[in-house]
Amino acid sequence: MERLLCALKAAADPSRLRLLALLQSSELTVSELTRILGQSQPRVSRHLKLLADAGLVERHQEGSWAFFRLADHGSGAAVATRVLELLPQGTHELRRDRERLEAVRREHAREAAGYFRRVAASWDRLRALHVPDEVVESAMLETLGEARVEQLVDLGTGTGRVLELLGGRIERGLGIDSSREMLALARANLERGALPHCQVRQGDIYGLNVPPECADLVTLHLVLHYLDEPALAIAEAARALRARGRLLVVDFAPHQLEFLRHEHAHRRLGFAEDEVITWCRNAGLGEVSVRHLRPQGEGAADQLTVSLWTATKHTAAATPHRLEVA
Repeated sequence: MERLLCALKAAADPSRLRLLALLQSSELTVSELTRILGQSQPRVSRHLKLLADAGLVERHQEGSWAFFRLADHGSGAAVATRVLELLPQGTHELRRDRERLEAVRREHAREAAGYFRRVAASWDRLRALHVPDEVVESAMLETLGEARVEQLVDLGTGTGRVLELLGGRIERGLGIDSSREMLALARANLERGALPHCQVRQGDIYGLNVPPECADLVTLHLVLHYLDEPALAIAEAARALRARGRLLVVDFAPHQLEFLRHEHAHRRLGFAEDEVITWCRNAGLGEVSVRHLRPQGEGAADQLTVSLWTATKHTAAATPHRLEVA
């Protein structure tokens, strides 16, 4: 009863209702919310603190920035959802807020487009070195099958492409990356793709800030070759998996393209089939299998083979954890 009353009191303010409506479909910073509401930063921050303390919204820190979104679990989340169902959507203030939110989204999209223009030449050259992305993504979908996933954690999420690809098959998705620039791109892509059940967070791939056994599926898509300690990343991924949860690793088979080290920061020139299998088994994963996507046709000898490893976790703690992003 006390929690319910606290949540209702937190929602009982025109500005806080506007904040809930905005955070229903977007993850936004204090400065962005300040722009949209036309209020001072201290005032907006106070409103957000009340909503967060009552469990209606979630806050997470990313360097000096704080991001907010509507809570997706707990009694506060239930109150927020019900309040928003009752909220009249045609008011002048809410319409104006939505218009300003769209302006913020357009700004995100422009920033993302600018980044891709800057890296387009090197990006296209790298993509041309292996089988087409659509072939790799089709193989990923085929490998994972049709079973719906409750919680996906995508490590080294980059632009959030795996979240976009699997968004229709998952209940919740979390992408983790160390690059703030990449996370800005991912957020813009998730907004464009209307995927409010997917989030991204800045984090360390070797020390994930998630509970053990919280995910049904963990993915590492073209990430391992950038890492100093790929075996440690796989062990950390295994820690996050529930019993019968699966790991999917997508990366290159061994190759000799040395220029990728100094032009694209690749630490490893691909991985042998048994190397990744050994890392998976050492991390407590079984049922390890591998599939190779080899280039075909003219120029295939100079292109890279993409490999897909899958593995399953068999052991679990007494009570699996739910992933709650704060």
